[in-house]
Amino acid sequence: MSFSTNPADLLLAHRLADAAGDAIRPLFRARFAVEHKVDASPVTEADRAAEAAMRAILDAERPDDGVIGEEYGEKPGRSGRRWVLDPIDGTQSFVAGRPIFGTLIALLEGDRPVLGVVDQPIARERWSAAAGRPTELNGAGVAARTGRGLTQALLASTSPRFFGAADLKGFARIERASRQATVFGGDCYNYALLASGHLDLVVEAGLKLHDFAALVPVVEGAGGAMADWNGRPLHAGSDGRVIAAGSRALLDEAVALLRSG
Repeated sequence: MSFSTNPADLLLAHRLADAAGDAIRPLFRARFAVEHKVDASPVTEADRAAEAAMRAILDAERPDDGVIGEEYGEKPGRSGRRWVLDPIDGTQSFVAGRPIFGTLIALLEGDRPVLGVVDQPIARERWSAAAGRPTELNGAGVAARTGRGLTQALLASTSPRFFGAADLKGFARIERASRQATVFGGDCYNYALLASGHLDLVVEAGLKLHDFAALVPVVEGAGGAMADWNGRPLHAGSDGRVIAAGSRALLDEAVALLRSG
C-alpha cells in the first residue's frame, strides 16, 4: 500500500518541533531534577515540558487524531491517524550536556509511519521527511551513503547493554564482519547521520514505537532502508529490534548475519 501526506501535516510537525525546542533549550546544561522510571530510564522536566507543549497544539488543532507519547501515554483518536512523540530521545545525553539527543515526531496512518521529524534543538538541525517527499536537513536534500558492503560499513548503536544475550550475539557477528570501529552512543542522532551519509549501518534492540516511528520516513526518504531483524517493514507492532542501512543491499547483508546464529 502506498501513502501520501498532506503538506499541512509536515508544516504542523515542524511547529511541534519548534514548540518542543523552545521548552528544551532553556533547560539544557541547567540545574534540574532527574527522576527514573520503573525501567530505570531517566526523565526530566524538559521531557515533560516538551511533550506537553506538543500535545497542547495537537489537542487544539487535530482533536480527532490519536497521540502516543513517551511521557504521557496514549490518547485514542477517531481519525485512524496517530501522532507519536518522543520529546527527548537520548535523555541520558541531555542530562550529560551532550547535544546528540533529539525530539522525534511521527505520524502513523494505520500502523505505518508516513511522516517523521528528527530535531536536534541545540545544534538546530532538523531532518524531516514524509511519504512522497525526500528527506531534508534544514530544508536541503540529503542522501544516505550507498555502495558499501558490510566490511566497509561504519556501524553505530546506542549501547550494548540494551541487547539481550541472544541479540548481543547477533550484534557481535555484525561487529566482527565490519572492519570499522563501532560508534556507540547517539540514540536517534545516529539515524539522522545515516540519512545524511555519515554512517552506514545502525543496529539496535529494545526500542519502543516512539523510539523508531519517526526514523523510518527519515531514513527511507534519504534512500536508505529500515526493517526489523527479519528484514520486515517496521510498524506499530514491531518487536523493537531495528536495523537501518544506507542501502537495501547492506540491510539484507546484515539481516543474513543476524539470522545465521
